[in-house]
Amino acid sequence: MRLSRMQLRAYGPVMMGMTRWFVGAVAAAGVLLSEQSGAQQANYDVKTINFDLWCQEQAQLPVERCDKRLPEDEKTYEAFRDTIEKYELPHLKDKEREHNFDTDILHNDPVDNPPTQTSKPDLSTKTNP
Repeated sequence: MRLSRMQLRAYGPVMMGMTRWFVGAVAAAGVLLSEQSGAQQANYDVKTINFDLWCQEQAQLPVERCDKRLPEDEKTYEAFRDTIEKYELPHLKDKEREHNFDTDILHNDPVDNPPTQTSKPDLSTKTNP
């Protein structure tokens, strides 16, 4: 298949436009992915419970049985841990959101934190009449 002269002349700019669009889309996707991964890397203080602590404190089993680590106890512990972990991270995220709201919105009011007597307004950007 042969292209006409007009099609050949248009081919270069069309391909350059497609290349620019593709590079722009890839760059935008990279920025979005890096922002999402940065947002997900927040450190939450997730507490884990070990088998021995769970066995004696949560399941309230005798020490002798906990020392044996029976397979059915292990399975029950794993199910307990999975259930707790499913709710722990959303709970910690909610607590952080509430803390940020409390800090930023409720306690960042200038009425609650009036300027001190030693602070003076910045007059350098204001014009004098």
